[in-house]
Amino acid sequence: MEPSFLSLSLCFWGLGVAILGPTFQDLARNVNRNISSLSFIFVGRASGYLCGSLIGGVLFDCMNDFLLLGMSMLATAVGFYLIPFCKRAVLLIVMMSVLGASIGILDTGGNVLILDIWGDKGAPHMQSLHFGFALGAFLAPLLAKLALGTTVSAENHTEPDFQPPATNGSSEADSASLFGLPDDMNLLWAYAFIGTYIFIVSVFLFALFFKKSSRQEKSKASYQESRRAEYHKSLLCLLFLFFFFYVGAEITYGSYVFSFATTYAGMEEREAAGLNSIFWGTFAACRGLAIFFATCLQPGTMIVLSNIGSLASSLFLVLFNKSPLCLWIATSLYGASMAATFPSGISWIEQYMTISGKSAAFLVVGAALGEMAIPAIIGIVEGQYPDLPIILYTCLGSAIFTAIIFPVLYKLATLPLNRQQKAIRKSEDKKAMPSSSRL
Repeated sequence: MEPSFLSLSLCFWGLGVAILGPTFQDLARNVNRNISSLSFIFVGRASGYLCGSLIGGVLFDCMNDFLLLGMSMLATAVGFYLIPFCKRAVLLIVMMSVLGASIGILDTGGNVLILDIWGDKGAPHMQSLHFGFALGAFLAPLLAKLALGTTVSAENHTEPDFQPPATNGSSEADSASLFGLPDDMNLLWAYAFIGTYIFIVSVFLFALFFKKSSRQEKSKASYQESRRAEYHKSLLCLLFLFFFFYVGAEITYGSYVFSFATTYAGMEEREAAGLNSIFWGTFAACRGLAIFFATCLQPGTMIVLSNIGSLASSLFLVLFNKSPLCLWIATSLYGASMAATFPSGISWIEQYMTISGKSAAFLVVGAALGEMAIPAIIGIVEGQYPDLPIILYTCLGSAIFTAIIFPVLYKLATLPLNRQQKAIRKSEDKKAMPSSSRL
């Protein structure tokens, strides 16, 4: 039951992240701002996500997991109900920051809870957890289309900025109310639907908290013997870098593939939109398939296969970046290869050391920083060198880095185990020698 509700929670995460793009113009109109001046809501959400991940890592070590997740989702449901009523840009940014903090707590807590309950046997449940995010991100544009009646690309919005009506003075703006009914009621229904969904899931999480079985599972997990690799700090730091480059490359390609296809590869906008969709479509589909593969494959094997696929597809993209057919094939393979890496990485490290809330938060922050830093840097560099496929070079460089760093991670994780096994064998031999001499 627990993994089902956690997957539903992560589905909210995908909905909450992806719904912002299709409704961004309507939110800007609602607060009487243009799109460019309201871009700070992305910064606010990202900052809240980092803070929520750090705070969640501390709280999950001293609070009941289901209680904290339920409280976080309840606060998020209230936030989703209030977002369409925000009439001031500052208030909207604050709401988005709170939403980001809740998502950070949920991301950290979901991973920790899976590991607490199933330990190193929870790879399929971990894949199911992150499939919920991919499913929510896939459903969000469809929900926005049904609610708003328009099709808008979340990552590649090319319409001109909305220009607010001119005002004669600042007194009118100052006297404006903080909350009010939105001009487009469809915006209200879209966010209210997500808020209601989140509220229902939070009720079930509270029910799990009050059940004695959840407390018993928590107590059992707390009494399990903690595993700690000899180089546990080095492992965490290297995995931090691994997730930094992996997630950064994933978000960079998903965000810039449309503009790359239109400006560099010469595709029509409809073809470029299809290329963008097939990347996220194969990403979501393979995350779902990874649930079943995780039952028969070790997490390390899935990471190696993912690294090989991302390395081959990114190299294919660089070598044949002008061929539309090659772009379609390589993009599909790249999206499929990136799907299972993050949940497999969390499951893999749990085999060698116990992941606490703080450790999980550290890894999640690494992924979040990569999501923020690499796309921003690539956007600046691409503006300086528009004639070069900087995006593809970034994906290839990231694939090479992750392909090199994982064997180092594996060596650090298994070397102490080999030493321990040799020490055990030596002690057993010493114990056996006196008995043989007596004979």
